[in-house]
Amino acid sequence: MSNIVECRSLGFNYGKGNSKTSVLKNLNFQIKSNEKIAIIGQSGCGKSTLLNLLAGLDIPSEGEVLVDNTNISTLPEHKRTELRARNLGFVYQFHHLLKDFSSIYNTALPLLISGVDTNQAMTKAQEILKKVGLENRTNHKPSELSGGERQRVAIARAMITEPACLMADEPTGNLDATNAREVLDLIIELNKNRDTALLIVTHDLSIANKMERKFDLTNGFLVEK
Repeated sequence: MSNIVECRSLGFNYGKGNSKTSVLKNLNFQIKSNEKIAIIGQSGCGKSTLLNLLAGLDIPSEGEVLVDNTNISTLPEHKRTELRARNLGFVYQFHHLLKDFSSIYNTALPLLISGVDTNQAMTKAQEILKKVGLENRTNHKPSELSGGERQRVAIARAMITEPACLMADEPTGNLDATNAREVLDLIIELNKNRDTALLIVTHDLSIANKMERKFDLTNGFLVEK
């Protein structure tokens, strides 16, 4: 089974010389199709930095990141963006929805940006909103939705391009216990039913324990538990 994402001897530093701070050190791991992986660690340990590196939003100080067997550091920005859009979906702690647009438009946006026909994009957005239980909320703006509903729209937006890997950064951290459980169950269900790998970074062990593999990020090193 080929790797969707792989990092080799990955390192990342802030600053230079005597002021250099090593955030990540010699990380090596792979994400394969359908895998469910958790990276755990306390706030400030570098979890979000690692996600940014895996997505090509930041450039490694050492080592390399491969997405679909391509070293993303060697690509110009527009090619990194294209590779990211084809292969990866993202869900964050805060939904980052466009406040003036409806659920269906927010969901369809990645397809519209990539040039997909508007009718086709809206039809697909309708279908995936139904899968996340929001078929009756398609024309509602974010201010008209609950926190859990807004996060479901964010998940639908991340999944509409059918990414090979869904990356989630504390996706339930801004929700109450009931909504957090429902959103996590939905993400896991989509992982199972849509042939998508799942990488969640979290400080919550109850979330991590639902994944197949767990890594602990401490003092810049990644260790499988």
